[in-house]
Amino acid sequence: MDEEALLKQFAAQFAHGPDDADDTDAAAAAQGADSTANQAMDGADQSPATFDTQQFLNGLDAIFDRHAAATEAGPYLEQAMVDAENAGDDAGLLTVLNETMGFYRSQGRHKENQWIVQRALELAARMGLTTGTSEAWATTLINCATAMRAAKQYDQAEDLYHQAQSVCRHSLAPTDRRLAALHNNLSMLYSETHRPDKAELELREALRIIEASSVNPDADIDVASSHTNLALTLLPEHKLEGAHWHAARALEIYRTGHLEHSAHYASALAGFAQVCFAERRYADAVTGYRHALAVIEECYGKDTDYWRITADNLRQAEETAAQAGVTVDNAGVAGDAGALPQSGSRLPDSPAQDKTGADATSSPSTVSVSTGSAGAAEAVSVCPVSGLKLARAFWTQMGKPMIVAKYPQYAGRIAAGLVGHGSECYGFDDTYSQDHDFGPRFCLWLTDEDYAAIGEQLEADYEALPRKFSVDAQGRVTFEAHARSDASGTFPSAGAGSTVIPDATNAPTPGTATDDTATAESGAASSDVAEAMTTPIDAPFSPTTPRAQGANRRDGVFRIGDFFESITGYRTAPAQTAPHEWLMLAESTLAAATNGEVFADPTGQFSKTRQGFKDMPDDVRLALISKRLGMIAQAGQYNLPRSLKRGDGAAAWLSIHEFVQATASLVFLVNVPMVVGYMPYYKWQFAALRKLSGSMFALLPNVGEQLETVMRLSSAACYGGAGFGEGGKGATTAIEKINDTVEQIAADIVKELKREHLTTSSETFLEWQRPYVEDHIASDDPVLKSL
Repeated sequence: MDEEALLKQFAAQFAHGPDDADDTDAAAAAQGADSTANQAMDGADQSPATFDTQQFLNGLDAIFDRHAAATEAGPYLEQAMVDAENAGDDAGLLTVLNETMGFYRSQGRHKENQWIVQRALELAARMGLTTGTSEAWATTLINCATAMRAAKQYDQAEDLYHQAQSVCRHSLAPTDRRLAALHNNLSMLYSETHRPDKAELELREALRIIEASSVNPDADIDVASSHTNLALTLLPEHKLEGAHWHAARALEIYRTGHLEHSAHYASALAGFAQVCFAERRYADAVTGYRHALAVIEECYGKDTDYWRITADNLRQAEETAAQAGVTVDNAGVAGDAGALPQSGSRLPDSPAQDKTGADATSSPSTVSVSTGSAGAAEAVSVCPVSGLKLARAFWTQMGKPMIVAKYPQYAGRIAAGLVGHGSECYGFDDTYSQDHDFGPRFCLWLTDEDYAAIGEQLEADYEALPRKFSVDAQGRVTFEAHARSDASGTFPSAGAGSTVIPDATNAPTPGTATDDTATAESGAASSDVAEAMTTPIDAPFSPTTPRAQGANRRDGVFRIGDFFESITGYRTAPAQTAPHEWLMLAESTLAAATNGEVFADPTGQFSKTRQGFKDMPDDVRLALISKRLGMIAQAGQYNLPRSLKRGDGAAAWLSIHEFVQATASLVFLVNVPMVVGYMPYYKWQFAALRKLSGSMFALLPNVGEQLETVMRLSSAACYGGAGFGEGGKGATTAIEKINDTVEQIAADIVKELKREHLTTSSETFLEWQRPYVEDHIASDDPVLKSL
């Protein structure tokens, strides 16, 4: 059996058990949501709600207590959603949605969960939670992220987790268990995306928080779950001794607290079985999996991903045991065998964090460099990691230590990251992007006061940072700690015989704000890497173009206001009551101001300013949707077919351009920019559209592909002529396909408008849908209405 594959399967489902810690705080979410909603209502009718949130939670707990969740929880949650919505209780509805996300995830109902996630995010935005730091918003973000992680939608999950981190820093106490849940779930994401070192650090922090907050750590389920998670994370790092200790410690806690009938106990049993399998103790692995299956069946039944995956792991363990000539009693279950530590047995001291088991393997050496001859223009060196990953490593290894050493009194006030113009800020950079304006870089954002005090000197110190680095075969970046002499790096070239390591898994998500306390790239002192360093390239890696110099520079030290003003013309986002200013900002401008990644923001001021640009007023969004409907109708449904009939290929071509632009924009607007970001400028418009369309909870997911079909056929349709094409069929076939596709897109849009309750009309000529949409605009400002 493939140990890594088995671990990945197990980790995706079991590390927290069916009822993750992040799903147990719905009451806190309800209280926070109630408070925020009441403030937002500004004196609105405060009549008592008819939906009783606490009664709902008590009823749900009763279902789980009698182990009837498999048959009763789904209908109960669905009815509660209807009851809360009918009562007009947004806070109660958000509580129900949070609980539903956790249950659907435990049942493997990921496709259904996409609508719950989308609905929860939209509801939170409507309640005004997304602009604050309430516990309700933090809890909702964590639950949505975990649902996406379980569905293997890792980009969306990581983005939501990092948003949750930003909120939690300001809303939760340092020992709040929801912080531990967030670290736990981030660790799961890192494990599933093959970043075990980051996963381990997140879990150790989670364990620290939980133990500090626990009345009795020796009988605490959350402490036990953290030990199980840590054991599983240590396995791919070949730290078998540590993995065994933590897995056994988890079982000891369950037995001390007499918690063996908890659903979480199954995760501890299966975790210990997984460790035993890695240690080649196959009989013990079989025993552990059998007992885990019994607990899962008791609590959740057999029709769940938990049961199926564990059953598959058991089957593989039994087959491997048989191949190894190991006999296992078919009637035995865990608890009867010596494999599982018995109550009262004493565990050895916890092993050191960096100690590896007997099966540990040495770290891979750095990939060697091949730069070719000095004058060979065709010898192109390729950095095998994304620009965002390179920037994070540069910040972690060079920038942050410099600030701590030289500006200790400001270390808790300086924000860092990479946001703005440049392909890497969108996460779409590739080998072709590296011929200009590419290299190790990040931004430092200061308040006006701090910039006046240290800005000039900090800029000089930033420019003096070492830029030489190497990348090993695992994509780990290591910078040389010596004075800067050039901006070169070492990494594989794209020439014959070399290997370029893709970075799709580790590339951070655009628009993400993350903590910088644990990175996979921070091992500058690693002896394995240091010994394998390669010769630096003599020339600067990539020339800086004029558009990225001077006032247009893309990295270095900035005043927060100056930075956003250079992109948008505004030091802070326009007021929610200034729709005319929002309408003057292009979506691509807003995309550049809100993309990228924030590595550190101790005060939260930079993130708050950036969030302001993300929070487009809903009236403005609806006004833009109306405008896009008008352009889709005029360019695609009206002028395109008429231009083709006239034989005016140029007019038809331009009509297609306007139609495609308006339709792509509408997709982003319907999906809500606060949730999915803004449509970037033309170069990355379709890259972003494909990424959005691939999201599990995307609305209008097929439109991007339909637009590409229209574009692909446009040449033949506009300029093909009567005898053009295979068999002399001419442009007719292409024209018919384009017209049919345009109408199909229009029909899909109307269907979505109806689902969003933005229209009651079935008219597919989209110009006639505009009045229905504009009826939902609350403001009377004429700038928001069509002529």
